Amino acid sequence: MRNITVAIDEETYLAARVKAAAQGSSISALVKQFLKDLTALDARFEALAREEEDIRVKIEDFDAEARLPRGDLYRQDT
Repeated sequence: MRNITVAIDEETYLAARVKAAAQGSSISALVKQFLKDLTALDARFEALAREEEDIRVKIEDFDAEARLPRGDLYRQDT
């Protein structure tokens, strides 16, 4: 596990201590969770971007002219 040092202003530090205490946590734990969430969000975004690209490749051959005529779309067999 790696340790990091972050310099912040006094006001932010005090606000973070209050927030951490309210959650029964520490500033380190809050920062650790924030970084985990941040990287997970990036990974999810990248996965969605890859999925979008895969879908776009699959529908590349789509031709709007090949769709059903409007009358056929709403025709009901009785």
